[in-house]
Amino acid sequence: MKIFVGLIYIISYSFCLGSKPNIILIMADDQGWGQTGYYKHPILKTPNLDKMAANGLRFDRFYAGGPVCSPTRASVLTGRTHDRTGVFDHGYALRKQERTLPQALKEAGYKTGHFGKWHLNGLRGPGVPILDKDPNGPGNFGFDTWLSVTNFFDINPIMSRNGKFKEFKGDSSEIIVKEALKFISKAINSEKAFFSVIWFGTPHSPWMGLEKDLKEFKGLDNNSQAHYAELRAMDRSIGHLRSELRKLGIEKDTLLWFTSDNGGLPKIKPYTTGNLRDYKGSLYEGGIRVPAIIEWPRKIIDSQVSSYPAGAVDIFPTISDICKLPVSSHHHPQDGTSLTPLFEKNIKVRNSPLIFSSRGRMAIIDNDWKLISLPTEKGREIKLFNISKDPQETTNLFRPSHPQVNRLRKILIKSRNSIAESVNGLDYKEGVVLPQPPRIFWSELPEYQKFFTAWRDRPEYKSLLQKFNKI
Repeated sequence: MKIFVGLIYIISYSFCLGSKPNIILIMADDQGWGQTGYYKHPILKTPNLDKMAANGLRFDRFYAGGPVCSPTRASVLTGRTHDRTGVFDHGYALRKQERTLPQALKEAGYKTGHFGKWHLNGLRGPGVPILDKDPNGPGNFGFDTWLSVTNFFDINPIMSRNGKFKEFKGDSSEIIVKEALKFISKAINSEKAFFSVIWFGTPHSPWMGLEKDLKEFKGLDNNSQAHYAELRAMDRSIGHLRSELRKLGIEKDTLLWFTSDNGGLPKIKPYTTGNLRDYKGSLYEGGIRVPAIIEWPRKIIDSQVSSYPAGAVDIFPTISDICKLPVSSHHHPQDGTSLTPLFEKNIKVRNSPLIFSSRGRMAIIDNDWKLISLPTEKGREIKLFNISKDPQETTNLFRPSHPQVNRLRKILIKSRNSIAESVNGLDYKEGVVLPQPPRIFWSELPEYQKFFTAWRDRPEYKSLLQKFNKI
């Protein structure tokens, strides 16, 4: 009888859902391109990511929105190259004038929830619970429910549930997945499609692993051991998420999208970037190429491995295409494109280039070719690489007469001028950028001062409070 009732509920829920899939966006914090089992990492096992990849669409050339964390998060929520949104670097606040994906989905009838790292409210330093009245918190960008911190977080975190602080025990990845599942269960009980963002604090420093996970990586230096222990726990939490979606009977109608916010880290052994050039903070492949998988059994029936160059800027346009969101749901220009054609066909050629603008540097990726423009004391240094033949970017093919240089330079100049207009606020109805919160450390805000004594011995806060003589 219980099974029969359960089947009736699932059929009823699917009927109410109609053409709207549930959507879950998952993002690791500092996981490099090479740090998965399916890329044959020498020590890290990721059985749950491997299962996702074997059951969905795996991208071998997926790019973060930028080379550090906050910028990519801005690109995910807007579909725009991050400099357009005012998020020039880590810790910058997302402009409230931007139109975001959760706002659009909320208007389309979705229940929306954010769980984990936010880092779009102008506060630097290790993650602290977000204040109730923070004007740039998740609630002001379209999230009905949020359990969030300002930045990276680790074992036994203090988090903010819609403004109310709560201390948790355990691994941070497992905590936020369990909390997201509570939100998901409530949404399906109300027969509402849901949009859940799960942004891990793993494997960002400071590295803290559970004892059972640390044991798997004995023999490594302390930082590397804890770093990989965090990734092991994160993969386990993804396995728990996928298992619970199946138990709820909604896995086929749920689009699950996994990626990372930037490239891997140096000084972690063994390698984090799969031997790609450079690391987090760089516009070389090691700094911006990241793992990515889309699993959606209802639409992605045949699994595939794609060499199509895609990126974080494509997330909003893809979901917009799936959910038939109005054109007014986002600002123009968007720099991404819908990836839905890849769900059924193995497409290899991208029609519009990927654009990167960070710290005065720019890069254009147009299928096989990549042009990088770097500021120097004497002007700008231009580099050209054929990524399909030289993914490690060992050979600079630049010469002024190269036909690709001339072509990509034109795209770069046009993009730079367009981004400058966005930076100055010309995309908004006001025609200017409205006042923004300063980019500061949370320890400078009076609202957090009353917590200094209680937090002074917490490993994630101790060094910052000592640095600024707050304790």
